[in-house]
Amino acid sequence: MTGPPDVTGWRKLGVIAGGGALPVAVAAHCAEQGLDYFVARIEGFADPVLDAHPGVTLGVGEVGARIEALKAAGCDAVTLIGVVKRPDFTNLKIDARGGELLPKILSAARDGDDALLRALVETFEGEGFCVIGAEEALADMLAPAGAMGAHTPDASMLADIAKAAHVAAVIGALDIGQGAVVCDGLVLAVEAQEGTDAMLERVASLPETLRGTQTHRRGVLVKRPKPQQERRVDLPVIGVESIVRAAAAGLAGVAVEAGAALIVERARMIERADALGLFVFGFAGDG
Repeated sequence: MTGPPDVTGWRKLGVIAGGGALPVAVAAHCAEQGLDYFVARIEGFADPVLDAHPGVTLGVGEVGARIEALKAAGCDAVTLIGVVKRPDFTNLKIDARGGELLPKILSAARDGDDALLRALVETFEGEGFCVIGAEEALADMLAPAGAMGAHTPDASMLADIAKAAHVAAVIGALDIGQGAVVCDGLVLAVEAQEGTDAMLERVASLPETLRGTQTHRRGVLVKRPKPQQERRVDLPVIGVESIVRAAAAGLAGVAVEAGAALIVERARMIERADALGLFVFGFAGDG
């Protein structure tokens, strides 16, 4: 074990890809910019679109094979991105290296998702990789401060953002989730293991007296990092689907912590938000 390399930049990026649009966006960006990259797709989670990129597909528990594939490809940096639901460790197919790491992973998993992610980061750093966040590979994906589209939150909406941001910070400190929905000062939902999409579906099922409607939008979805989380591997992400689901729930907008959330396909997302009448807003992390 050599520890993380002492480098200020990276030469070839290994994209350890789970599910969702973010790994696809990172791989596409690398291809478009002519960067040297390799996609380590996680079987059962990674989007099939990623099969067109240079790389390999391996199961969650094939840790040794994944590390060796990244080294053989010449990667000196890795980014761990995308959705990977917590596996059933009792039935997980693992290789020899995965078996060595399993006790450490199981111990970390009992302490919550953030401890589990930190253990994974330490594993790759211990193998000599520089672990970077997706925002380092795609700096323009970080959410800016202020309104990003044609619509701007009014005073009451800003109050909802402030309360939802506080709620998200509280549940984040308990390693529960990264998001909350507030409408007229009332907390409608908080995110847990079900994820943002399922949370918004719950909001959409609430009585219209508690939430907004298509003709009279109220309430806001806020996403922000957990205070203690490993930000290189688990920043909140929003995109077109976030806007569509927020609109279906009758919300007035979506807000994220500026500089601490990633936006996938920003132009398309803002275009959709403008068309649906929703604001997209970046708030300061210090409140």
